[in-house]
Amino acid sequence: MPVEILPLLGLPEIRPGDDIAGAIIQSARTHDMRIGEGDVFVIAQKIVSKAEGRIVRLDQVAPSEKARRWAEQWDKDARLVELTLRESRRIVRMERGVLIAETHHGFVCANAGVDVSNAEDGTAILLPESPDASARALQSRLGEAFACQVGVIVSDTFGRAWREGLVNVALGVAGLNPLLDYRGQQDAGGRPLQATVIAIADELAAAAELVMGKSDRVPVAIIRGVTVNSRSGSGADLIRPAEKDLFR
Repeated sequence: MPVEILPLLGLPEIRPGDDIAGAIIQSARTHDMRIGEGDVFVIAQKIVSKAEGRIVRLDQVAPSEKARRWAEQWDKDARLVELTLRESRRIVRMERGVLIAETHHGFVCANAGVDVSNAEDGTAILLPESPDASARALQSRLGEAFACQVGVIVSDTFGRAWREGLVNVALGVAGLNPLLDYRGQQDAGGRPLQATVIAIADELAAAAELVMGKSDRVPVAIIRGVTVNSRSGSGADLIRPAEKDLFR
């Protein structure tokens, strides 16, 4: 079965308190998009954060001395540096003007996910407090509205160690298993697979970016034709435990 990636058009600008699920349902029906069993909604983290009020006015942020010193050294906005420090469980790297942090969720990313792109002037947008909870709430509403089992991925754009360029990854997941485990199966030559576990939720998030774009104002895509083995799982399943991380 071929895989389709469809942009969901016509969504309004999302503001704090808005009903994202309702907007998605209305847009899908307006454009006569027939949602079927197993379809996966990939939803940009930015609109989830906006709807959940994860917006900070920069004029209300008082930078610490640490944030001010580092910002002055690298010509950064001390208020954004301070927000990054607050959103971090651990600072991974803080040098050459680059700040890589582990968020309180366990994600390792630039600036702890603090972002000013597609934000109103003078504000910054933070990651959702619980991307998995956000995904579960959206998945429940969408599944009920379309009377079928759907998956939801809350995605964001991350950089990658040792690779140039950015890709979309899954932060929150509901209605599908984010990992496709081939261990115990055999390859084409009959040899047993021992270590192959595919991050299918990340692959779907990255594929959705092909129709979403960073500046096209398409924050939702629908992917169909992908078979997932389970309806359970979470974005937290994609975070490698410290005891298995060779680079921590």
